[in-house]
Amino acid sequence: MSVDLDWDNLGFEYRDVACHIKYTWKDGAWDAGELVEDPYVKIHIAATSIHYGQAAFEGLKAFRGVDDKVRIFRPEENAQRMQKSSERVFMANISEEMFTDAVDRVVTANTDYIPPYGTDGALYIRPVLFGTGPRIGIQPADEYTFIVLVTPVGAYYKGGLNAVDAVIIEGYDRAASEGVGSVKLAGNYAASLMPASIAKAQGYPINLYLDSKEKRFIDEFGTSNFIALKGNSYVTPCSPSVLPSITNKSLMTLAEDMGMTVERRPVEVNELAEMDQVAACGTAVVMTPINAVMYKSELHKTSGEGIDERLQALYDRMTGIQYGREEDKFNWCKTLDI
Repeated sequence: MSVDLDWDNLGFEYRDVACHIKYTWKDGAWDAGELVEDPYVKIHIAATSIHYGQAAFEGLKAFRGVDDKVRIFRPEENAQRMQKSSERVFMANISEEMFTDAVDRVVTANTDYIPPYGTDGALYIRPVLFGTGPRIGIQPADEYTFIVLVTPVGAYYKGGLNAVDAVIIEGYDRAASEGVGSVKLAGNYAASLMPASIAKAQGYPINLYLDSKEKRFIDEFGTSNFIALKGNSYVTPCSPSVLPSITNKSLMTLAEDMGMTVERRPVEVNELAEMDQVAACGTAVVMTPINAVMYKSELHKTSGEGIDERLQALYDRMTGIQYGREEDKFNWCKTLDI
Protein backbone atom coordinates (compact mmCIF):
# COMPACT_ATOMS: atom_id res chain seq x y z
CA MET A 1 0.00 0.00 0.00
CA SER A 2 1.28 3.46 -0.88
CA VAL A 3 0.23 6.40 1.29
CA ASP A 4 0.22 9.79 -0.40
CA LEU A 5 1.09 12.32 2.30
CA ASP A 6 3.23 15.44 2.35
CA TRP A 7 5.69 13.88 4.81
CA ASP A 8 7.76 17.05 5.17
CA ASN A 9 4.80 19.17 6.27
CA LEU A 10 2.67 16.97 8.50
CA GLY A 11 2.33 19.19 11.56
CA PHE A 12 0.97 17.79 14.82
CA GLU A 13 -2.66 16.92 14.14
CA TYR A 14 -4.92 13.88 13.73
CA ARG A 15 -5.15 12.04 10.41
CA ASP A 16 -7.10 8.88 9.66
CA VAL A 17 -4.97 5.77 9.13
CA ALA A 18 -5.71 2.16 8.21
CA CYS A 19 -7.09 1.12 11.61
CA HIS A 20 -6.95 1.27 15.39
CA ILE A 21 -7.03 -1.62 17.85
CA LYS A 22 -9.90 -2.09 20.30
CA TYR A 23 -10.32 -4.29 23.39
CA THR A 24 -13.37 -4.71 25.64
CA TRP A 25 -13.33 -5.66 29.33
CA LYS A 26 -16.49 -7.37 30.57
CA ASP A 27 -17.29 -10.03 33.18
CA GLY A 28 -13.85 -9.58 34.69
CA ALA A 29 -11.69 -10.19 31.61
CA TRP A 30 -10.35 -8.53 28.48
CA ASP A 31 -11.10 -9.95 25.05
CA ALA A 32 -8.33 -10.65 22.50
CA GLY A 33 -8.66 -7.29 20.78
CA GLU A 34 -9.44 -6.56 17.15
CA LEU A 35 -8.18 -4.20 14.49
CA VAL A 36 -10.98 -1.82 13.50
CA GLU A 37 -11.12 0.42 10.42
CA ASP A 38 -14.06 2.61 11.53
CA PRO A 39 -12.62 5.59 13.49
CA TYR A 40 -15.82 6.00 15.50
CA VAL A 41 -16.66 4.30 18.81
CA LYS A 42 -20.26 3.63 19.85
CA ILE A 43 -20.86 3.80 23.62
CA HIS A 44 -23.81 3.87 25.98
CA ILE A 45 -25.32 7.26 26.83
CA ALA A 46 -24.76 6.52 30.53
CA ALA A 47 -21.11 5.48 30.14
CA THR A 48 -19.02 6.41 33.17
CA SER A 49 -16.39 8.09 30.99
CA ILE A 50 -18.98 10.66 29.89
CA HIS A 51 -20.56 11.27 33.28
CA TYR A 52 -17.83 10.65 35.84
CA GLY A 53 -14.57 11.10 33.97
CA GLN A 54 -13.37 7.50 34.01
CA ALA A 55 -10.87 8.03 31.21
CA ALA A 56 -7.09 7.92 30.96
CA PHE A 57 -4.66 8.07 28.06
CA GLU A 58 -1.01 7.79 27.13
CA GLY A 59 1.22 9.19 24.40
CA LEU A 60 4.29 7.64 22.79
CA LYS A 61 5.88 7.40 19.36
CA ALA A 62 7.27 4.99 16.80
CA PHE A 63 10.18 6.18 14.66
CA ARG A 64 11.53 5.10 11.27
CA GLY A 65 15.26 5.04 11.90
CA VAL A 66 18.33 5.84 9.84
CA ASP A 67 18.66 2.07 9.27
CA ASP A 68 14.98 1.86 8.17
CA LYS A 69 14.05 -0.06 11.34
CA VAL A 70 10.98 0.91 13.37
CA ARG A 71 11.64 1.83 17.01
CA ILE A 72 9.02 2.38 19.70
CA PHE A 73 10.34 4.51 22.56
CA ARG A 74 9.93 3.02 26.06
CA PRO A 75 6.42 1.50 25.72
CA GLU A 76 6.74 -0.40 29.00
CA GLU A 77 6.99 2.93 30.85
CA ASN A 78 3.70 4.08 29.34
CA ALA A 79 2.12 0.74 30.27
CA GLN A 80 3.15 1.16 33.89
CA ARG A 81 1.92 4.75 34.01
CA MET A 82 -1.46 3.74 32.57
CA GLN A 83 -1.75 1.08 35.28
CA LYS A 84 -1.34 3.80 37.91
CA SER A 85 -3.95 5.96 36.19
CA SER A 86 -6.48 3.13 35.95
CA GLU A 87 -5.90 2.17 39.58
CA ARG A 88 -6.49 5.77 40.75
CA VAL A 89 -9.99 5.92 39.20
CA PHE A 90 -10.97 2.26 39.65
CA MET A 91 -10.76 1.14 36.03
CA ALA A 92 -9.89 -2.35 34.79
CA ASN A 93 -6.18 -3.07 34.87
CA ILE A 94 -4.20 -3.53 31.65
CA SER A 95 -1.14 -5.72 31.95
CA GLU A 96 2.15 -4.51 30.55
CA GLU A 97 2.14 -7.46 28.16
CA MET A 98 -1.32 -6.61 26.81
CA PHE A 99 -0.45 -2.92 26.48
CA THR A 100 2.80 -3.46 24.58
CA ASP A 101 1.26 -6.17 22.39
CA ALA A 102 -1.58 -3.81 21.46
CA VAL A 103 0.95 -1.11 20.52
CA ASP A 104 2.97 -3.59 18.44
CA ARG A 105 -0.13 -4.82 16.61
CA VAL A 106 -1.48 -1.41 15.69
CA VAL A 107 1.90 -0.02 14.64
CA THR A 108 2.52 -3.08 12.46
CA ALA A 109 -0.93 -2.69 10.88
CA ASN A 110 -0.16 0.95 10.04
CA THR A 111 3.44 0.64 8.87
CA ASP A 112 2.73 2.67 5.73
CA TYR A 113 1.85 5.67 7.88
CA ILE A 114 5.20 5.86 9.66
CA PRO A 115 6.97 8.95 8.28
CA PRO A 116 10.19 8.20 6.40
CA TYR A 117 13.53 8.85 8.05
CA GLY A 118 14.78 12.35 7.34
CA THR A 119 11.39 14.06 7.64
CA ASP A 120 11.73 14.39 11.44
CA GLY A 121 8.26 12.85 11.71
CA ALA A 122 6.99 9.92 13.74
CA LEU A 123 3.93 7.76 14.23
CA TYR A 124 2.18 9.14 17.29
CA ILE A 125 0.57 6.42 19.43
CA ARG A 126 -2.39 7.24 21.70
CA PRO A 127 -3.63 4.45 24.02
CA VAL A 128 -6.95 5.35 25.66
CA LEU A 129 -8.81 3.54 28.46
CA PHE A 130 -12.34 4.59 29.36
CA GLY A 131 -15.48 3.39 31.11
CA THR A 132 -18.21 2.29 28.71
CA GLY A 133 -20.57 0.51 31.10
CA PRO A 134 -23.74 2.46 32.05
CA ARG A 135 -24.02 3.95 35.54
CA ILE A 136 -26.27 6.66 36.94
CA GLY A 137 -24.89 6.46 40.47
CA ILE A 138 -21.27 7.44 41.06
CA GLN A 139 -19.52 4.09 40.89
CA PRO A 140 -17.06 2.22 38.65
CA ALA A 141 -18.31 0.81 35.35
CA ASP A 142 -18.87 -2.88 34.67
CA GLU A 143 -17.38 -2.54 31.18
CA TYR A 144 -14.29 -0.78 29.84
CA THR A 145 -12.86 -0.13 26.41
CA PHE A 146 -9.17 0.12 25.61
CA ILE A 147 -8.16 1.45 22.21
CA VAL A 148 -4.82 2.36 20.69
CA LEU A 149 -4.97 4.79 17.81
CA VAL A 150 -2.06 6.03 15.74
CA THR A 151 -1.52 8.97 13.44
CA PRO A 152 1.52 10.32 11.56
CA VAL A 153 2.87 13.60 12.92
CA GLY A 154 5.65 15.96 11.99
CA ALA A 155 8.25 17.67 14.13
CA TYR A 156 7.07 20.55 16.29
CA TYR A 157 10.08 22.56 15.23
CA LYS A 158 11.51 22.48 11.74
CA GLY A 159 15.21 23.22 11.74
CA GLY A 160 15.85 22.60 15.43
CA LEU A 161 14.82 23.98 18.81
CA ASN A 162 13.02 27.30 19.04
CA ALA A 163 12.75 29.19 22.33
CA VAL A 164 9.48 30.84 23.41
CA ASP A 165 8.17 32.91 26.33
CA ALA A 166 5.76 31.46 28.90
CA VAL A 167 3.32 32.93 31.42
CA ILE A 168 1.97 32.01 34.84
CA ILE A 169 -1.80 32.57 34.73
CA GLU A 170 -3.02 33.32 38.25
CA GLY A 171 -6.34 32.03 39.52
CA TYR A 172 -6.04 28.54 38.02
CA ASP A 173 -4.56 25.29 39.30
CA ARG A 174 -3.59 22.36 37.15
CA ALA A 175 -4.35 19.89 39.95
CA ALA A 176 -4.84 19.74 43.71
CA SER A 177 -1.83 18.80 45.84
CA GLU A 178 -3.46 15.52 46.87
CA GLY A 179 -5.59 15.11 43.76
CA VAL A 180 -4.99 13.34 40.44
CA GLY A 181 -2.21 15.46 38.96
CA SER A 182 0.27 12.59 39.17
CA VAL A 183 -1.76 10.38 36.80
CA LYS A 184 -2.69 10.95 33.17
CA LEU A 185 -6.46 11.40 33.33
CA ALA A 186 -8.46 13.13 30.61
CA GLY A 187 -10.01 15.53 33.12
CA ASN A 188 -6.64 17.06 33.94
CA TYR A 189 -6.39 18.33 30.39
CA ALA A 190 -9.97 19.59 30.31
CA ALA A 191 -9.09 21.74 33.34
CA SER A 192 -6.11 23.21 31.48
CA LEU A 193 -8.03 24.37 28.39
CA MET A 194 -9.16 27.75 29.72
CA PRO A 195 -5.84 28.95 31.22
CA ALA A 196 -4.04 27.75 28.08
CA SER A 197 -6.47 29.76 25.96
CA ILE A 198 -5.94 32.84 28.15
CA ALA A 199 -2.17 32.46 27.79
CA LYS A 200 -2.37 32.24 24.00
CA ALA A 201 -4.66 35.27 23.86
CA GLN A 202 -1.96 37.18 25.73
CA GLY A 203 0.65 36.07 23.19
CA TYR A 204 2.21 33.20 25.15
CA PRO A 205 2.21 29.74 23.54
CA ILE A 206 2.68 27.95 26.86
CA ASN A 207 1.59 28.49 30.46
CA LEU A 208 3.21 27.45 33.72
CA TYR A 209 1.45 26.38 36.94
CA LEU A 210 2.46 26.93 40.53
CA ASP A 211 1.56 24.59 43.38
CA SER A 212 -2.09 24.80 44.41
CA LYS A 213 -1.40 25.10 48.14
CA GLU A 214 1.15 27.89 48.63
CA LYS A 215 1.54 29.39 45.13
CA ARG A 216 5.24 29.38 45.87
CA PHE A 217 6.65 26.38 44.05
CA ILE A 218 6.71 25.49 40.36
CA ASP A 219 4.65 22.44 39.39
CA GLU A 220 4.68 22.02 35.61
CA PHE A 221 3.69 23.57 32.31
CA GLY A 222 0.21 23.12 30.89
CA THR A 223 1.00 19.92 29.02
CA SER A 224 4.56 19.08 30.01
CA ASN A 225 7.13 18.92 32.80
CA PHE A 226 9.35 21.79 33.90
CA ILE A 227 13.11 21.31 33.64
CA ALA A 228 15.99 23.73 34.13
CA LEU A 229 19.76 23.89 33.93
CA LYS A 230 21.47 25.67 36.82
CA GLY A 231 25.23 25.49 36.98
CA ASN A 232 26.10 21.82 36.54
CA SER A 233 22.66 20.70 37.72
CA TYR A 234 19.61 19.44 35.87
CA VAL A 235 16.70 20.63 38.03
CA THR A 236 13.08 19.44 37.97
CA PRO A 237 10.27 19.81 40.54
CA CYS A 238 9.45 17.09 43.03
CA SER A 239 5.71 17.47 43.61
CA PRO A 240 2.80 15.08 44.26
CA SER A 241 0.69 16.87 41.66
CA VAL A 242 3.16 16.62 38.76
CA LEU A 243 2.77 13.92 36.13
CA PRO A 244 5.89 11.69 35.99
CA SER A 245 7.06 12.39 32.45
CA ILE A 246 8.79 9.55 30.58
CA THR A 247 10.64 12.14 28.50
CA ASN A 248 11.83 13.89 31.67
CA LYS A 249 12.87 10.57 33.22
CA SER A 250 14.91 9.80 30.10
CA LEU A 251 16.50 13.25 30.00
CA MET A 252 17.52 12.90 33.66
CA THR A 253 19.34 9.67 32.81
CA LEU A 254 21.08 11.35 29.87
CA ALA A 255 22.01 14.36 32.01
CA GLU A 256 23.67 12.11 34.59
CA ASP A 257 25.43 10.25 31.78
CA MET A 258 26.79 13.60 30.60
CA GLY A 259 28.24 14.31 34.06
CA MET A 260 25.49 16.58 35.36
CA THR A 261 23.91 16.41 38.81
CA VAL A 262 20.15 15.72 38.77
CA GLU A 263 18.13 17.57 41.40
CA ARG A 264 14.51 16.48 41.92
CA ARG A 265 13.35 18.96 44.54
CA PRO A 266 10.88 21.76 45.27
CA VAL A 267 11.67 24.63 42.90
CA GLU A 268 10.63 28.09 44.10
CA VAL A 269 9.21 30.46 41.52
CA ASN A 270 11.73 33.14 42.55
CA GLU A 271 14.51 30.84 41.29
CA LEU A 272 13.48 31.44 37.68
CA ALA A 273 15.90 34.30 37.15
CA GLU A 274 18.77 32.18 38.53
CA MET A 275 18.39 29.44 35.93
CA ASP A 276 20.79 29.17 33.01
CA GLN A 277 18.04 27.70 30.85
CA VAL A 278 14.44 26.58 31.38
CA ALA A 279 12.48 24.19 29.16
CA ALA A 280 9.23 22.26 28.93
CA CYS A 281 9.61 18.59 28.07
CA GLY A 282 7.20 15.92 26.84
CA THR A 283 6.50 13.26 24.23
CA ALA A 284 5.13 15.52 21.51
CA VAL A 285 8.06 17.93 21.32
CA VAL A 286 10.85 16.39 23.46
CA MET A 287 11.64 19.86 24.77
CA THR A 288 10.66 23.51 24.31
CA PRO A 289 13.28 26.02 25.51
CA ILE A 290 11.83 28.95 27.48
CA ASN A 291 13.39 32.40 27.15
CA ALA A 292 11.44 34.06 29.93
CA VAL A 293 8.38 33.63 32.15
CA MET A 294 5.86 36.41 32.77
CA TYR A 295 4.65 36.45 36.38
CA LYS A 296 2.79 39.24 38.20
CA SER A 297 3.45 41.64 35.29
CA GLU A 298 7.20 41.02 35.48
CA LEU A 299 9.19 39.16 32.83
CA HIS A 300 11.62 36.78 34.51
CA LYS A 301 14.49 36.15 32.09
CA THR A 302 15.61 32.54 32.32
CA SER A 303 18.40 32.28 29.77
CA GLY A 304 21.00 34.13 27.81
CA GLU A 305 20.96 34.48 24.08
CA GLY A 306 20.15 31.36 22.08
CA ILE A 307 19.88 27.76 23.27
CA ASP A 308 22.17 26.45 26.01
CA GLU A 309 24.57 23.98 24.39
CA ARG A 310 23.86 21.38 27.10
CA LEU A 311 20.12 21.55 26.40
CA GLN A 312 20.86 21.12 22.70
CA ALA A 313 23.09 18.14 23.49
CA LEU A 314 20.33 16.50 25.53
CA TYR A 315 17.88 17.00 22.69
CA ASP A 316 20.32 15.63 20.13
CA ARG A 317 21.07 12.54 22.20
CA MET A 318 17.41 11.79 22.85
CA THR A 319 16.37 12.12 19.21
CA GLY A 320 19.53 10.32 18.14
CA ILE A 321 18.50 7.27 20.17
CA GLN A 322 14.93 7.43 18.90
CA TYR A 323 16.00 7.54 15.24
CA GLY A 324 18.84 5.03 15.61
CA ARG A 325 21.61 7.55 14.96
CA GLU A 326 23.10 6.93 18.39
CA GLU A 327 23.71 3.80 20.44
CA ASP A 328 20.74 2.87 22.61
CA LYS A 329 22.94 2.11 25.61
CA PHE A 330 19.96 2.09 28.01
CA ASN A 331 17.85 -0.29 25.88
CA TRP A 332 14.98 2.17 25.68
CA CYS A 333 13.76 1.35 22.19
CA LYS A 334 11.73 -1.65 21.16
CA THR A 335 12.57 -2.53 17.56
CA LEU A 336 9.84 -4.11 15.45
CA ASP A 337 10.63 -6.59 12.71
CA ILE A 338 8.51 -4.87 10.02
